[in-house]
Amino acid sequence: MTRVRILKTNFTGGEISRLLLGRGDLRAYDNGALTLRNLLIHPTGGITRRPGMAFSAAARGPGRLVAFEFSTEQTYLLAFSEYRIDVHHGDAVVATVDAPWTAPQLGQITWTQSGDTLLVCHPDVAPRKLKRTGESAWSLEEWQFLAEGNAICQPWYRFAPAGVTLTADGTTGTVVLTASAAVFQPGHAGVRLRVAGRQVTVLDVLSGTQVRVLAAEALTGTAATAVWDEQAFSPLRGYPVSAAFHQDRLVIGGSRELPNRLWLSRSADIWNFDLGTGQDDEAIEFGILSDQINAIRAVFSGRHLQVFTSGAEWMVTGEPLTPQAIQLNRQTRIGSPTDRSVAPRDVDGATLFVSRNGREIREFLFADSEQAYQATDLALLARHLVVRPVDQDYDQGRRLMLIVMADGTLGALTLFRAEQVTAWTRIDTGGTIHSVAVVGDDVHLLVQRPEGFSTRWNIERLDDALHLDAGLYGESDEPAAVWSGLDHLEGRAVAVVADGVLRPDATVSGGAITLDPPARTVEAGLPFTHVVEPLPPSPLSTGGGRGPALRLIEVVFQLEDTAALRADVGAGLTDFPLRRLGDRALGDTAPQRVSGDRRLRSLGWARDQTRPLWRIEQDAPLPFTLLSVTMELKVND
Repeated sequence: MTRVRILKTNFTGGEISRLLLGRGDLRAYDNGALTLRNLLIHPTGGITRRPGMAFSAAARGPGRLVAFEFSTEQTYLLAFSEYRIDVHHGDAVVATVDAPWTAPQLGQITWTQSGDTLLVCHPDVAPRKLKRTGESAWSLEEWQFLAEGNAICQPWYRFAPAGVTLTADGTTGTVVLTASAAVFQPGHAGVRLRVAGRQVTVLDVLSGTQVRVLAAEALTGTAATAVWDEQAFSPLRGYPVSAAFHQDRLVIGGSRELPNRLWLSRSADIWNFDLGTGQDDEAIEFGILSDQINAIRAVFSGRHLQVFTSGAEWMVTGEPLTPQAIQLNRQTRIGSPTDRSVAPRDVDGATLFVSRNGREIREFLFADSEQAYQATDLALLARHLVVRPVDQDYDQGRRLMLIVMADGTLGALTLFRAEQVTAWTRIDTGGTIHSVAVVGDDVHLLVQRPEGFSTRWNIERLDDALHLDAGLYGESDEPAAVWSGLDHLEGRAVAVVADGVLRPDATVSGGAITLDPPARTVEAGLPFTHVVEPLPPSPLSTGGGRGPALRLIEVVFQLEDTAALRADVGAGLTDFPLRRLGDRALGDTAPQRVSGDRRLRSLGWARDQTRPLWRIEQDAPLPFTLLSVTMELKVND
């Protein structure tokens, strides 16, 4: 028999797929784990029980969360729901605005912010701008393009075939236009046309070939002309898919009937899309033409203007962007989802986006050596954790990319490019997560939780001082027996930590719980479980081959600032007291946070060498940090 000692110094490989059990040659195998649930990874290598989710406010139902940062001191959370936008400042709702989007449409909205205004797009709804004029003064209105006299400087496009002409029976006032082919539809009512450069508004559709219009500008004549077009955005043709601000221009990407077209406003005049004569500061318009479908899903302002389409990723260059200097180049052929809008996010100069197949998170990064972008798959080793992402945002403080999955879980991706750390864990809770938004230093989640025979929608916030979900923390100068404010957990049994001591579960009644004995500090909420399972030892670490059985003799956990340890080292899950850990002893009341090594002995042989040799699983709402693990094995060879 061979005795082997294996030292695991870090978990910077994150949770990796079982499909890699045969790849002990990979660095990620040494630094990874089979299961990491409800844990966060330190860039230095250790893992910590994730923060709890503090209850912030009740939500109306399914929707999207959007961050709005007016200034460093004034940040807001916008909760989009069916026909409503609730504006949250801290845990208070400071304003509610009526909105046009239905619940199913919210999955396709996109947004971009400049100053005090948020622009919101949906291909089937006229785009809106949400403007803040005061703490509780918010307004939502349709976009208004620049008007010069009776003309509107908006994007135009000729939808009719090139050979179709228009003939007018007059030049001013109410005019009947007759087309040489049936090109008009009932939806043209209210749409603006541009005939030989002069704008008219359709009053009535008389037939497929005739419309009655009101001339906003006098027409140049009554002769047939093939020089005419119509406004690019309308109820008939659809509305913008995405928008962004880049080089002092408003960029509009795609629409329902023009999915592969880009419009850039005049420089420093974002509501003016008049192409003019092609001067450097004038508007720009062009389509993405290639050998595949390129329906624009997002436009993003990064090192360059980046365009994410259903089939590829593009770079728009020009320093500065002018009608003569602008260039469009395809970079990669990954594609973005078409059934849901998932906003790309900037992480240290790279743009992270979701692939069209819903199984990859790609890093769109400019390579100076090639003068082109590359799209590295960040989920290659943890494909099982990526399940059709529906929302994402980046937490700069914790260096976490948080990705909401279609199954209601939250993927947490720790990213440190310089240190080559790309590590995944999964966050789950007693419910399903539907949206995420990072506002300042706070991570907000839209959570649907079961409540009897129905469900309740909450907005919850990751809180480092909390160890429970949907929870609240309270303090009192004098010991108190009754603690209120838990209406959102009415009738539920909640876990309670009072004065640092884990108490028996209490049932919320009338929005309150009663404690005996009273306490000065209380934390109450729903428990969650963190799980750590290592990868099975690789044959490379056990002597180059697999014997018929392995025996775990001893495992040493190096803990830091930890108050509880529950592990299975062969005899089932057991609570291991942390007494005499290092040189410190625990009292008989509140558990102290201790640091040092905890040695656990094991008995029995492991004949299934695809299963982990030990497991940590703990739902106690107490701190836990694991820095390293040392295993001593006996190999039956």
